[in-house]
Amino acid sequence: MAWSIADVARMSGVTSRTLRHYDEIGLLVPAYIGSNGHRHYEEAGLLRLQQILLMRELGLGLREITAVLECQVDQVAALREHHRRLLAERDRLDVLAATVGRTIAELEEDKDTHDMTKISRPENLFQGFDTARYEAAAREQWPEEVEHSARFTGALTDEEQARLQREATAAMVRMAEAMAAGTPVTDPAVQAEIEAHYLGICRMWTPNAAAFKALGQSYTDDVQWRAVYDQVAAGLAAYQRDAMSAYADARLN
Repeated sequence: MAWSIADVARMSGVTSRTLRHYDEIGLLVPAYIGSNGHRHYEEAGLLRLQQILLMRELGLGLREITAVLECQVDQVAALREHHRRLLAERDRLDVLAATVGRTIAELEEDKDTHDMTKISRPENLFQGFDTARYEAAAREQWPEEVEHSARFTGALTDEEQARLQREATAAMVRMAEAMAAGTPVTDPAVQAEIEAHYLGICRMWTPNAAAFKALGQSYTDDVQWRAVYDQVAAGLAAYQRDAMSAYADARLN
């Protein structure tokens, strides 16, 4: 049995454009191309696409995925390894969810006065975060900016780093409250939060409109960043992205 590219796109959620790109780079070649030029995929192609999507979820780039699939011999063994890594990622995200939940609880203890001294153990703020992967991806896209960021953070004391993390978490909570209230992303109060976010980034590097939008998009595209935001409130990553895009359009263009 074979499925058209439209069928595969519908079943998998991967766009036809992406499937064509996978074919062009040799990552996912269709079983055959019909007389009308349409690509068709058989069961082996669907299984390969599943593996590609699994590895994308685990943070691998297309080049790495291609290398893994080229070396792969036993498909079941490969799926077992993917399964093991997914379970490990699930456990890590459970820790991350507990980290954010604990921070919210501690912040809400003194919500009325916004006293940021309520975090009893600042080191707990960072449990479950995989910062190495973000740095590697950022270095590839913005090498010079990441170098400036590294110099900035490297000069911070432990106390200063903990304070910045508390402020960032408090800002996420305020954004979640605005989203829950149905506040448009263009609202002045929301845009004031985004401006503070932008100015915080500017202490390390100065993104232009395109870079600031790309950063916001990464909060939804990257599974780990999305989890960080959406553990505070479902949909918060997209709300943050849209607010950042609106700020970039209004203030950075």
